Amino acid sequence: MKSIRRTVITSGRMATRSIRVDMAKNGDFGTAVMTFEQAAARLAGGFSRGIDNDTLSGAIHEILPATDLGELNAIKVLPGMTSATAETLHKVWRSGLNLQARTEEHPRIAAMAALEQAVIAKLPSGMLRPCDLVERAISRIVHAPAVLGSIEIVGQTEMSPCWRPLLLALTRHIAITWQAGPRHAPEWLDATGVKIIRTAPTSPALTSVSAATALHEVVEAIRWARKLVASGRAKPSEIAIAAASPSDYDDHMLTLRSDANLDIRFVHGTSAIATRDGQAAAALADILSRGLGQARLRRLASLCRETGLFAGLPEGWLRILPEDAPLSSPTAWARFLAQLKADAWPDGADHAPQLGAIIRTLGGGLHRAEEIGREILPKSALRVWLKAMENGPAVAIPITLNGIRIDDSAQAPAAIAWMPASALSASPRPFVRLLGLTSRAWPRLASEDRLLPDHIIHSTQIDPLPIGIADRRDFETILATTRSEIVLSRPRRDGEGRMLGKSPLLHGVPGEDIYLRRNSTPAHAMSEVDRLAARIDEFITTPLAVSAKACWIDWHTSEITPHDGLVRADHPTLDFVLARNQSATSLRKLLRDPLGFVWRYGLGLKSPRMGTEPLTLDNRGFGEILHATLDGAVKRLEAEGGLASATSEQVHVAISAAAQEVASQFEATQAVPPPAIWMRTLEDMRNLATVAIRPQDEDPLPGQKSYAEVPFARVDHNASSLMPWDPTRPVRIPSVGFLISGFIDRLDLAGDHSVARVSDYKTGKPPKGGEQFIINGGKELQRCLYAFAVKVLLGDEVEVEAVLRYPRSGRTIALENADTALSEVAGYLATARDNLKSGRALPGPDTADQYNDLLFALPANSKNGYQPRKQVASTTLLGPAAAVWEAL
Repeated sequence: MKSIRRTVITSGRMATRSIRVDMAKNGDFGTAVMTFEQAAARLAGGFSRGIDNDTLSGAIHEILPATDLGELNAIKVLPGMTSATAETLHKVWRSGLNLQARTEEHPRIAAMAALEQAVIAKLPSGMLRPCDLVERAISRIVHAPAVLGSIEIVGQTEMSPCWRPLLLALTRHIAITWQAGPRHAPEWLDATGVKIIRTAPTSPALTSVSAATALHEVVEAIRWARKLVASGRAKPSEIAIAAASPSDYDDHMLTLRSDANLDIRFVHGTSAIATRDGQAAAALADILSRGLGQARLRRLASLCRETGLFAGLPEGWLRILPEDAPLSSPTAWARFLAQLKADAWPDGADHAPQLGAIIRTLGGGLHRAEEIGREILPKSALRVWLKAMENGPAVAIPITLNGIRIDDSAQAPAAIAWMPASALSASPRPFVRLLGLTSRAWPRLASEDRLLPDHIIHSTQIDPLPIGIADRRDFETILATTRSEIVLSRPRRDGEGRMLGKSPLLHGVPGEDIYLRRNSTPAHAMSEVDRLAARIDEFITTPLAVSAKACWIDWHTSEITPHDGLVRADHPTLDFVLARNQSATSLRKLLRDPLGFVWRYGLGLKSPRMGTEPLTLDNRGFGEILHATLDGAVKRLEAEGGLASATSEQVHVAISAAAQEVASQFEATQAVPPPAIWMRTLEDMRNLATVAIRPQDEDPLPGQKSYAEVPFARVDHNASSLMPWDPTRPVRIPSVGFLISGFIDRLDLAGDHSVARVSDYKTGKPPKGGEQFIINGGKELQRCLYAFAVKVLLGDEVEVEAVLRYPRSGRTIALENADTALSEVAGYLATARDNLKSGRALPGPDTADQYNDLLFALPANSKNGYQPRKQVASTTLLGPAAAVWEAL
């Protein structure tokens, strides 16, 4: 081994890297920088090394199930047991306790001693406990001058008892200097003969501030750091932001670091969940622990593209998944995959077998978690997955993943450092901001060890430096070693609004707190957004602010403005939306909600449709099932001799068969309620279908032929002998010019084509206020439009009966004079079309309706605010077209 002239001993990864960087800058060669544990391993030789936490956790994870822990057996497979055991063993080893010699004192000590023995046997050869390293190093102490040279201990205020015997032995062979500086030096050091070098404490500018919340603290800290760098007062490597427990602030710091675009390094590591690999592992854990669903599969697939079992699936394959279906069970996935065709995939090839293999793998359960992780996750995410599995049972992976951290400190010496106060006390910087100085957070309260509490081994033995004393000592060290500036920050309230007390460490700090308001104008902005928010005069000139302000003002005036739907006349979008094929639904929207008509059909806006499992089926879903069931039942009965002549038993069998088929298809593509409610819903639907398919108060037509879901003016349907007409033939409303298309729920046609009965089914309640209506304020256009379509397609000589059927209430509402009704509707449609071409796409009575899918695009509580405020002006501008809202 090559001799070195000097060894610098420090504590922690950050201090080691900082000292190495400084030495490299100064050209100081021939000096080794390491921790005391590394120095002991170097002197021990023979490839000796200390026990790192990852290896220890892996060994504990393997031996825990097979090791008898006595009274701890009941909890040894629970989440956190691995980390608790590793923490306890580290404490025992650092304190120099010999568990093997104290097994008679308590059964818990005996259990931990047995566990320690099992762990030691599982560790790799050469990986030794601190006491074993010390024993081996002392046996080779004569080589210390060549192996270590002189030793200089820097940045420490304490040394664990396990290392003190080796330190004492080294003083007899090499020169050892303890660079205490202004720090606390332990009392036991005086009897060792180690040379202690003390210096006077620094005198930094000291400022105490109070922020609104922890989030506000982080905002102010980043503003402060940016100001130091921008002003040239400090380099990033000279700035540190610290807290006694930085994990309380990590989420805020991580988010605002990206917003500020500053290189802020997490010395203690970032959460694995904040990385793509961690999110991939979390997505897999979500599926295995909570079940397979479409939303969860989408998340996993987006994070594991072109890796594992997902490799080979074409780009954009997720588009084949139905939006409304949760697909939350293997059965639902099997039904969906069975109806997939090759032309449904983006590349035209059938990948259903590969997707099926993925679904089967993900359905394997948590007992196959490790195997599934290897098949699904990329290598980098798999490392996170396996590490999480070491910290607890598979069922706890969603919890243990939160405790995995990724090292972010490699570039920390050259960047702004976000670190624990303990790391800062060992590696001081000229400009420091300390966060979280509240009575709860700094100093922290000491707690008993989780596995060896005070009634078994007193905490002063297992933890000679309690966390509360360590926090106080770190605070004092930071004050004494920071050269230029320290800002002491505390939040006034916690995340739930409770008042927080001031840390007792601040009681001796001179001066009063500077009260920082959350909405105050910062002296130096944190980010672009922060800068614009601080400069109101500049922000209000940006296009976004100008538009937002104008929209807000326009929404709160009673006049109609461009933000209410006034657009340029003859706009190409308006021409496009008027020229498209219209349906009864779109024409209703044109009459009762012109603004929504343009949004939906002109701009293509639609509300997000989440495939979550509902508690009950909504009206739209129930209507879809009923219509599909009636369609299937009518086709079955017509194929078996005709609906009109079918017996009650035949009708019942046809409806049951159709309902079963429709339910299977619906379950594969739509969200359904829980099984008990779903079965009751299907039973209700079958009863309604029985009433609707053949009303008792209506006689069949002579030689009746029945059709269901009959398409007209649909270019996506081909003509066949099973249809009463050519479904591609266009249908145009005279005097208006609108092309209409759609599906007629039910068409009964007499044998000689002299009479046609058009039925439209409604699953809701009939309108109130009278037995008869024609268009009901523009809400019911189907009867007259479908009657007109039948006359166009079958000839004017056919007599058309158009009815609305409400099977739930047993009501049937017939249209008395279809020609007159169509003429009236055509007049309203012509006026509405002219209004739209003139640029008046204004709100109507359905704009603020609670069932409007686009309600999210309107001001909040629009039914009670925006709609009444604009109603008079909108009605005036729409003129005669608004009269349809009051039509019978």
